[in-house]
Amino acid sequence: MRRTALLAFTALLASLMPLASARAADESAPAPAPAPAPALTPVDRFEGEVPFASQPAEGIFTWGSDADDPPALALADRADAPEGAKVLTGTYDISGYGGFTHDYAATEPGHDWSAHQGIRFWWEGRHDGRKIAFEIKDGGANGEASELWTTSFTDDFTGWKQIEIPFTDFVYRTDYQPVGGIDHVLGLTRMWGYAVTLPVGVRGGFAMDGVELYGSADQSLRASVTTDAAVYPVGEGGTAAVTVSVGTTGSAPLEEPVTVAYETAPTGTAEPGKDYTPVSGTVTFPAGTASGAARTIGVPTLKDRAAEPAETVPLKLTVTGAKAPAETPQIVVDAHGLPYLDRRLPVRKRVADLVGRMSLEEKVGQMTQAERGAMSAPADLATYALGSLLSGGGSTPTPNTPEAWARMIDGFQLRTRATRFQIPLVYGVDAVHGHNNLAGATVMPHNIGIGATRDPELAYQAGAVTAAEVRATGIPWDFAPCLCVTRDERWGRSYESFGEDPALVQSMETVVQGLQGRPDGGDLSRDDKVLATAKHFAGDGGTGYGSSTTGAYTIDQGVTKVTREQLESIHLAPFRTAVERGVGTVMPSYSSLDILGDGKGAVKMHARGDMINGVLKDRMGFDGFVISDWNAIDQLPGDYATRVRTAVDAGVDMMMVPYGYKDFTAALTAEVTEGRIGQKRIDDAVSRILTQKFRLGLFEHPYADTSGAARIGSAGHRAVARRAAAESQVLLKNDGGLLPLKKSQKVYVAGSNADDIGNQTGGWTLTWQGSSGDITKGTTILQGMRAAGGDVTYSKDASAPTSGYDVGVVVVGETPYAEGVGDVGNGHDLELSAADRAAVDKVCAAMRCAVLVVSGRPQLIGDRLGAIDALVASWLPGTEGDGVADVLYGRRPFTGRLPVTWPKSEAQLPVNVGDASYDPQYPYGWGLTTLTKAPRDGERTLRALAGQAAAAERAGRDDSGRALVARARLIVQDRIGQRITAAVAKPFADADHLLLTGKYGAALERLTQAYRAAA
Repeated sequence: MRRTALLAFTALLASLMPLASARAADESAPAPAPAPAPALTPVDRFEGEVPFASQPAEGIFTWGSDADDPPALALADRADAPEGAKVLTGTYDISGYGGFTHDYAATEPGHDWSAHQGIRFWWEGRHDGRKIAFEIKDGGANGEASELWTTSFTDDFTGWKQIEIPFTDFVYRTDYQPVGGIDHVLGLTRMWGYAVTLPVGVRGGFAMDGVELYGSADQSLRASVTTDAAVYPVGEGGTAAVTVSVGTTGSAPLEEPVTVAYETAPTGTAEPGKDYTPVSGTVTFPAGTASGAARTIGVPTLKDRAAEPAETVPLKLTVTGAKAPAETPQIVVDAHGLPYLDRRLPVRKRVADLVGRMSLEEKVGQMTQAERGAMSAPADLATYALGSLLSGGGSTPTPNTPEAWARMIDGFQLRTRATRFQIPLVYGVDAVHGHNNLAGATVMPHNIGIGATRDPELAYQAGAVTAAEVRATGIPWDFAPCLCVTRDERWGRSYESFGEDPALVQSMETVVQGLQGRPDGGDLSRDDKVLATAKHFAGDGGTGYGSSTTGAYTIDQGVTKVTREQLESIHLAPFRTAVERGVGTVMPSYSSLDILGDGKGAVKMHARGDMINGVLKDRMGFDGFVISDWNAIDQLPGDYATRVRTAVDAGVDMMMVPYGYKDFTAALTAEVTEGRIGQKRIDDAVSRILTQKFRLGLFEHPYADTSGAARIGSAGHRAVARRAAAESQVLLKNDGGLLPLKKSQKVYVAGSNADDIGNQTGGWTLTWQGSSGDITKGTTILQGMRAAGGDVTYSKDASAPTSGYDVGVVVVGETPYAEGVGDVGNGHDLELSAADRAAVDKVCAAMRCAVLVVSGRPQLIGDRLGAIDALVASWLPGTEGDGVADVLYGRRPFTGRLPVTWPKSEAQLPVNVGDASYDPQYPYGWGLTTLTKAPRDGERTLRALAGQAAAAERAGRDDSGRALVARARLIVQDRIGQRITAAVAKPFADADHLLLTGKYGAALERLTQAYRAAA
């Protein structure tokens, strides 16, 4: 499956044929008589014949992004109705998205629209200039499981106007498809209706009437000519093969001949007669030709033996009888002979040579990153010489498969071949817990769960699995790991952190090597490694509650107010470690930093040159490049040019401007041209970016290497995720040794998160916010319990009878969210839902019970602890619910420990290890085990362990030191039980921090203090 050739274009060379032989023998056969024009076909007259109803019945229904966004519809009597007596009217005030749909009945066959030219309807114009999206539904099982094809019209008129839209104006939707796409062909033979998306942001109204199919599908609208690519790279002296195909709507044979006249145009950068041999001619597709028929045109290039940049040869196509290709195909004679292309040279020399050849516009392009969804004009990749594309959360190809990802990215890379120096794109994605945008990928526990494992080797393996699955889809760059230190669990990004202790975060940074390989970048060109991103620099975990000014957010993107010492010891420490580990890129935080005493006040991180240039690059020695967060420059003060200048001068090397790449490139170019940004700064940024592209091996192998695709979601990868899920489970309470369960026990399972893989995987799973339900492949906790052999009965809401069971397991917690959308106070709190509370109360009143909390942060459950026999913090365990079942049934022991403090109340927050006042429900580091029993003779054993731990510390025997502290923790937890007081909690939590910093003797002293306080 290795795809290192140029998308198999060279395979076409063998099939080149003389153009004369391409003409069919029956070219002169008479064309069939044209079909009579079909009668107008009504779709809806809005006289009441189509009800307000939804699937599976035929009907009109509304929809929207939230409860307020669907429009209000009515059938209104109107004297001026263009058709009949009534029209469809509506009012709307949409904040997200909203509109209405007319679906045909799902219980009937789809309708055949292929005989018509298009669809038309009457619209009452308001002359407000707004665009109104109109889409039709093609193929599939029904109207809600079909392909969506879309276009739009502009309300630039007053009063009634008949809007006519030929079917050839519709394009396949790339931003959303309900079933991931079917065949990407508008067949028109199985149609399911239409939908209207209304304008956003301003209150409005509309009136519509008389939807019907019109006209005859004349061939010039029904047939189209396409080429198999827009760009054809070829080595100097080779022959480019351009395949020209004809296709028809509905796949019917051609009714009339189609001719394609071609000629190489002298408007490219290549010189005719020197760089290529001009060609011209005509290809004819006779009447009766089957849809999909193809011909091949060869364009030979010449060798001149001089080292040169890439040169282009446009192939002009003039089509008669069909719609012409959207773009003029370009043959590209590959760059050759230049030093930067010599893989034997050191990377620094290759970079210096290339930077020295580039224009300002080409350099600015390298500093620009756009979202894939912005590429409605794919040629912009070459026009603006863009250096990078990304997929935001949920921005996926259709269908969402490894093969489709690779094809999409290869298609983007192909566009870069039409630039002078053929600099490849570096494509980025947020794979924050596995390749989480890809359906069927292995989804790991979120970082909060990985932190609970206290297992650096497991963090490494999780990173390695993620890298392998990401790179196998053609993506060389991952916006991970998040190295934030979460200090307030009201934060909606809490689960993206490994924990509240910088020492814990640092210990988990083995994930960087899992993603990238060796710190020197020597492994980045491997087919199972990706460029990692340390984010978000610095302090986004420390923002103060109520300090955010972003929408309804309460804490995310707020202000981190710290002393210089706190900044260094808490928030900068993980980034020092990341730089030492050779992390390739760093992303600044959206948040603002207010360093007490420096006189600057709160300054957005993207504007803090003292931190990015001064601390990260100069003091820490970071030699990778800095990538901005999504549209982060828009949060800086000043006009757009000022914001661009501020961020670039602060040290941001590449700007993530998802849909604003044209504005950004224009602004940055002007700032440099006018002397407000220095050329030296631009060269530094571009050199940093190119260095990573060379290290990734993209110049030699820009296309996807899919040889590892078979391992995506494989048993081996899922075994790592299963182990991670098991090790992340933190046993907080286990009265009477209720856990592990026995297979002989009859178990009653309830709760909202027992059988919901969407809730179990959390945010950043397939979409940015994630969603509940059966969204991806994996096993739920309930399925895992059944697979483990348990005698299980399930009742989600605990409505089934509860008598006759040995034990209950209630799985409760949160539903998915991401970033500030999940901030407490932004529609969220730390309480269980009413349904979950009811399930806990009912089950735990009826039998001995264990409660599992599936969440991205602690939930407040203290008022029910007395009725709960066993309590487990399950975090967000990912797709492998089998791992949770492994510890529930004793296949693996509980070994996880709290990565954050579990509070008694929301009023306690923020509360963290090291605080002067510290009285939580459960302290940082707490975690019971089913691995072994605590040693007896506690005080005496602790004294012995303390001496041994101090000796291990002096000798640098870390494994021994950690083992000694682990034994001591068992003794102390056994003594404490559930009698956790402030006098116990503080030294216990301090001990776990000391353990992570290698101070084993001091850790034993603090554990001994906790032991004595529990007397």
